[in-house]
Amino acid sequence: MRAPPMAPAALHKEIGMLSFRCDAESGAGNLNANFNRLALAILLALTLPRPASAETVAQTLQKWGLIGPWSLDCSLKADRKRGTVLDYEIVGDSRVVHRRDFGGTTDEGEVVTAEISADGMLNLRVFFPSLKQTREYGLMMQPDGTMRAIYNRNQKNEYSIKDGNFTASGSPTPPQHRCK
Repeated sequence: MRAPPMAPAALHKEIGMLSFRCDAESGAGNLNANFNRLALAILLALTLPRPASAETVAQTLQKWGLIGPWSLDCSLKADRKRGTVLDYEIVGDSRVVHRRDFGGTTDEGEVVTAEISADGMLNLRVFFPSLKQTREYGLMMQPDGTMRAIYNRNQKNEYSIKDGNFTASGSPTPPQHRCK
């Protein structure tokens, strides 16, 4: 059964509710304001930077060029000074282990996260079980193919390297060379 036709005044009132006029009488002013806010929020969300991709840690380190051994002087035997070897090795499909060889002692940690920032810095988070500590550090590839540590800090935000300098001495971090 069909509904009876509406009187012209009632029909005009019903149509007014669907109107997008911005007057207080129609109630559409609030709807328009909310719609405008929503449109602005969507536009803002679309312009925010998003992660480049869902790469694994191993893929990120390969892309940046970190995989393999690095040292201040690759011709020296591993030691606590200029011969320390820092090695980044892919284990399995996507895990990356960071091994440090100080000559008489070694340790290793797992690279938990790796991201490349817009300026090209590789930002790592490494968990060292033997130290029961997670370290975060940033590495920057130099034009000659060497790399430098730009920052190194613990979870309490205590830096051993900040702005490319050792915090204890103020000296700049030396370049690390890729070893063969």
